[in-house]
Amino acid sequence: MKLTLRVWRQKNAEAPGAMATYEVDGISQDMSFLEMLDTLNEELILAGDEPVAFDHDCREGICGACSLVINGDAHGPERTTTCQLHMRSFDDGDTIDIEPWRASAFPVVKDLVVDRSSFDRIIQAGGYISAPTGTAPDAHATPVPKPDADSAFEHAECIGCGACVAACPNGSAMLFTSAKVNHLNVLPQGAPERETRVLDMVAAMDEEGFGGCTLTGECATACPKGIPLPSITAMNKEWLRANRKVRR
Repeated sequence: MKLTLRVWRQKNAEAPGAMATYEVDGISQDMSFLEMLDTLNEELILAGDEPVAFDHDCREGICGACSLVINGDAHGPERTTTCQLHMRSFDDGDTIDIEPWRASAFPVVKDLVVDRSSFDRIIQAGGYISAPTGTAPDAHATPVPKPDADSAFEHAECIGCGACVAACPNGSAMLFTSAKVNHLNVLPQGAPERETRVLDMVAAMDEEGFGGCTLTGECATACPKGIPLPSITAMNKEWLRANRKVRR
């Protein structure tokens, strides 16, 4: 395959950025999208040019590090992570636009790399269990109803990639925050801090400058792990309940 790549290049957060055009040839349909970018970078290095900076780690669709907007879609045309997107999803001769996540809370570090530490600060605001639990209990020591366990596992699948923010027209982080809140609040281990957790994490989300949620649903559509949109509704109910309790 021969492709034309229009790639966002930006030296640092303060420097202006622009799209740069590159031609790549000999791309196999079996390559992953990141392997295709590796090929581009090899050619740039051999030509004495600076390679394109992009995030990656496990390349197995687990860590959420790969974060690209491809032809206007977070992670590309398939509902998967960028590292699991293969070039068979494109045609020979295609022009592909590659950009970083676009959100004020995700400032560009360089080229396609953005700073997603705002997600870390949301989790730090209340995403942990601070009550002493001693040594690891037996698996059956605290019974958990199956619907609650299923819900916790469903929300725990969130890998924090940020596709929900990139896809949202408002740059909202509600789907990510709701996944982290609901994951812990639905379990008995999270009950002692249930109210403070949701209040603190939502407050941290707002402080980071993420946009408001208008339930357009683009976040759930782009999520590679299928976190459902009702997760936001569940978190909103948790927040209202906790807010009323605090006001009393």
